[in-house]
Amino acid sequence: MSTPASSELEQIRTRCCIVGGGPSGMMLGFLLARAGVEVVVLEKHADFLRDFRGDTIHPSTLQVMHELGLLEEFLKRPHNEARQLDAEFGDERVTVADFTHLPTQCKFIAFMPQWDFLNFIAEHGKRYPAFHLMMETEGTDLIEEKGRFVGVRARTKTAALEIRADLVVGTDGRHSTMRAKAGFEVMNLGAPMDVLWLRISRAPGDPGQTFGRVDAGRFLIMLERGDYWQCAFVIRKGGFAEIQQRGLETFRQDLAMLAPYLGDRVKEITDWKQISLLSVAVDRLRTWFRPGLLCIGDCAHAMSPIGGVGINLAIQDAIATANILASRLREGSVGVDALREVQTRREFPTRMTQGLQIFIQNRFISRVLGSNERLPLPWILGQMRRWPRLRRIPARVIGMGFRPEHVQTPEASIAPGS
Repeated sequence: MSTPASSELEQIRTRCCIVGGGPSGMMLGFLLARAGVEVVVLEKHADFLRDFRGDTIHPSTLQVMHELGLLEEFLKRPHNEARQLDAEFGDERVTVADFTHLPTQCKFIAFMPQWDFLNFIAEHGKRYPAFHLMMETEGTDLIEEKGRFVGVRARTKTAALEIRADLVVGTDGRHSTMRAKAGFEVMNLGAPMDVLWLRISRAPGDPGQTFGRVDAGRFLIMLERGDYWQCAFVIRKGGFAEIQQRGLETFRQDLAMLAPYLGDRVKEITDWKQISLLSVAVDRLRTWFRPGLLCIGDCAHAMSPIGGVGINLAIQDAIATANILASRLREGSVGVDALREVQTRREFPTRMTQGLQIFIQNRFISRVLGSNERLPLPWILGQMRRWPRLRRIPARVIGMGFRPEHVQTPEASIAPGS
């Protein structure tokens, strides 16, 4: 990375500029720097501490950590492990996914706050001299010359700057500035639900976490976080205002009905400000690239929270992008054919995953949210109870995805003392 000494507007020159320090951006930046490609990652916040981000680290991602030689160190970070996912339908409990048979190093999902995962990747990225992470730096616009994107305009707390790059990669999420500035066509695939995220303290005698609790038009997911539960209360799309109108006490009663052991702890929710609304969207770009620009992760395809697969799909995008583009970036030549190759590689698992999510949304979640009565146990879950081997199918889809990626980029040398 080079910075000219004399210029009114600070300018930086690099091989690749990544806009957004989420899972796909950080993983791509790390892998490119590891392969010896000069890379700048822009993150608009001062840290990664944001509540209620996706924080399920699936076996496919843990396998990548193993391939990188980082798994043992990674698993020393505080986390919880789930070797199966259970669901409760009224009084009936059933295992819906069993990860213990996966052909991976880790046969479990690791639950780890996303900020710990991102900090871990950043720490290891900084071991490589080609890795440059710029916090509190927001990408605000694209620089286009002669029909090609050649960089990013950005701002810090004190200055404006330009980052010139052979390739710009948008990883700035579902509300991406980069994809808006480039004018990409977004296909909205629809979502019948939103999610309310909240915390409730956890007691030693509480049962283990479940994939979901369903009863009489209500749907609750509870993720164990040591001394508290991270709860996702699923509601009808646009229904938050109606819930607020019914009152906080009614909302607390709904929570207690689904998880009676929470008892009086639901009274810890004393203000609507303790509840974070996630407006669920399922969409994808028709085309993920323009000359000099590529979108991956949520920037290219916003996922439903079903299965918690969004973070892992984004990481898989980053691995494929590094595998395909690292050598080309080292040579300074990345044409549209190479960018098309990334989309071709990753569009199939994206379409398959979104198709399955939409099927579950329309055939199951919509029915639950639209009924005030207890629904019978779905037929397929009854079959899973009868034939346990069937639980391996959702475990494979959730845990590994439709096209798991593996690191193929070689590691560049690290300077002594790094």
